[in-house]
Amino acid sequence: MYILVIPKRTMFESKVNAPTPKDNIEFAQPTTTRKPLELLRDTEALLRRPTVATLTPILPPKLSNRFQASSSLADDSFKELAEIDLDSISDFELRPARILVGLSFVGFGALMILMLLLYLNTLHPQLNTVEQIRQYWYQYV
Repeated sequence: MYILVIPKRTMFESKVNAPTPKDNIEFAQPTTTRKPLELLRDTEALLRRPTVATLTPILPPKLSNRFQASSSLADDSFKELAEIDLDSISDFELRPARILVGLSFVGFGALMILMLLLYLNTLHPQLNTVEQIRQYWYQYV
């Protein structure tokens, strides 16, 4: 014999007690806003310093000294980086970097097309140009 127990609240009754849009929940605002580069510097340091402290005793002395020197160089570099004000950089100053990134993507795409061409000509020399396009190039053309 089975007994069926029905809860007093149903799914529809719980919506009555749900908070309404009028109930605004206020969250605490951060007291100071940190720059993104400062946040990057601090996060990287929190990850790097324990790693350096852990690996330094394990490594040979010469490598350990170089490892610590590179860690201190990273500290200095990130300290200089955190001093940069991103709001002061204009679009005109970013133009050369954007052009270089765009050219890098174009160059990488051309390199991959050359790799595909080399692959097809070395491993499938029996295919003519039309067959190559039909089997391999149709998504790129």
